[in-house]
Parts: sequence; structure tokens; C-alpha cells
Amino acid sequence: MRYLVTGCAGFIGWKVSELLLRSGAEVVGMDDLNDAYDVRLKQWRLETLQSRKGFHFYQADITNVRAVEEVFSWAKEKSSSHSEQVSLVSPQEGNRRSLRNPEPGRSEAGGPFDAVIHLAARAGVRASVQQPEVYFRTNGLGTLTLLEACRQHGVRKFLFASTSALYGRDNPTPYQEEADTSRPLSPYAASKKAAECLAYTYHYLHGLDVIVLRYFTVYGPAGRPDMSVFRFIRQIIEGAPVWIYGDGSQKRDFTYVDDIVRGTLAALNLQGFEVINLGSDQPVRVRELLERIAGCVGKPVRVEHRPAHPADVPATWADIQRARQKLGWSPQTSLEEGLSQAVAWYQENRSWAAQVALGE
Repeated sequence: MRYLVTGCAGFIGWKVSELLLRSGAEVVGMDDLNDAYDVRLKQWRLETLQSRKGFHFYQADITNVRAVEEVFSWAKEKSSSHSEQVSLVSPQEGNRRSLRNPEPGRSEAGGPFDAVIHLAARAGVRASVQQPEVYFRTNGLGTLTLLEACRQHGVRKFLFASTSALYGRDNPTPYQEEADTSRPLSPYAASKKAAECLAYTYHYLHGLDVIVLRYFTVYGPAGRPDMSVFRFIRQIIEGAPVWIYGDGSQKRDFTYVDDIVRGTLAALNLQGFEVINLGSDQPVRVRELLERIAGCVGKPVRVEHRPAHPADVPATWADIQRARQKLGWSPQTSLEEGLSQAVAWYQENRSWAAQVALGE
């Protein structure tokens, strides 16, 4: 089995790639290693993958039609080649790397990849208000570029990472997949909604199996530094003031990354068009999250309140009945266990993680 994983150096893409490789699959990872947040985290994740058998990395922007075509064409050549090695060229790297072809033959799905797992994105609500064009370019045009490549090359399965931010402010909780997502509060959420619509269009017109997964506040070791779990851990351990936007009463459905990855890979078995929530179904107030992290770290906390952002929703809460029914999935990691793992990772990597820019 061969998969294209976009955003392979991102938080979720890294863990998805890792589990696929562990299962014996071949992974072609794409990532442009942009500076949306501190690239040192992306490089650290990527380094853990590059020594793994069956992993091939291509540094490129998913909006670059030529680069995407090169990756699909390379995989098609690799599938049909009976020679021992073929080459994948990354223009951004400026060099040619020989990649071993351990199992010649076409992908089981008939195309160069058994599935495209599209996890690359510009993420983050607040930053999208400042840079809406960047978000629509990556999340909208990038998704279209990949969908079109799937159509042209006969890849039949497309898994797309969407977001709980689509549910906005007015839907009743817990959020069900059929809820109204036509009133997003941020360019980020709007760009993901646009991408979901494009994905449905390609399912309808071209018969692609499309699975849309709406993730809810994913956290864990080596997580994004602009999100509260990484930031709270870092600020508490380093003795810095902890920022809280608003009064901390907002609720988030914190979901451990390993649980998200299990659900993501289980969704590869689905056919047709599906939209599925992946969340913990146990929302927690931000100020309670801070208390739990402080207890895990064992250090006092100095809180610095900042104004609430108008694009932030007051609560996220996933209804996960569909995930249970269709995937046989439910979260297995408690918040206490997940936070303990995140704290342990930071302490182990403190020598450089303490220097990572947190963003806003």
C-alpha cells in the first residue's frame, strides 16, 4: 500500500505517517516546511520519519501544480517500473535523490496511490484574520490542485482533514455533522468549508471516495506551539506568564493526537462521501485545562489575561456517534494521560523547545 500524506511534517501528518510506516505501508510525504509556526518543530518531526524504511519526502507547496504533478507522475512511474530504483526530484531542495523501489507493481487502487491523505493546511483562527489570502490559497487552491491530480491519475480515495471551527457560534452542542456550517467566523473556517465543498464536487462528478474528518482541538507531544497545550506547558515550566484570551470560560474538546490518528486511518476503509467528527466528546474549560497542566508540571502559574478574539468560538464539542458507528472508533486517551505525555515530551526536548516561538 502506498499513500500520499500532505503536511507530513505537521503535527497530525507526522503521526499519521509514522503509524502507516509502522504498519508496513509506503508513504510519500509532501510539505513545504513554511514558517506559519516555528519550523524547528516541523524539522524535528520530519527527521524522525526520514530514517524510516518506506518513507519518501518531497518538499513542495501543494498549490504548485507542477510539483504536485511531479509527485503523482513519480509514483506512477514507480508503480509500473520493474527497475530497482527511480528518482524523485524536489525543486525546492535543488537536488536529486535516488529512492529504492522495494515492491514494483501498481497500487492496489489502480492509481499511483491507494489514497491521498490531505492534512496540509494553514491552520489557526486568529492568524487567518490577518492573512486571509494565504489561508484561501493553501486550503482552497491547494485542495483543488490535489483533487484534480487524483482525477487525472486515477486515485480513487481522498481523505481530507477539516475542522470543528466550521460549526461556528450558533449550532447546538454537541455538534452533529448535519449542523449548519454556512456561517463560519474566521477565514480559516471559511477556507475549510470551501475545500469541503470542492471535495464533494469531485465525489459527485468524478466518483472519488471522499472522507471529510472534522478534527476537534488536537493536542499531544510536539504539538503546534500556537495552541494552548504547548503554550501553557512551556510558559509554566519556564516561569513565564500564561496568556489566556478572555476569561478562560471557553470550552474546547481536547483530543489526543494518537486517538485522532487511529480514527483517520480507520476512515480509509470508507467509501462514497462521508463527513465524520473526531473529538473527545468531553469539552473542558480553558482555565480548567491550565489548572490540570499546572498540577502535572507541579509549578505555580501567573496568568495574564488578553482580550477575547471575535473569531474564537465559545465552545467546541463533538458528537461522535457517527465515528462510533462507521469506524468503530472512540477516544481512548484521558486528558490526564495525554497532558502527561505532552509535558514529558517538552521536558525531554526542553533544550531547544524552550526557544520555539509561540506565536499569538
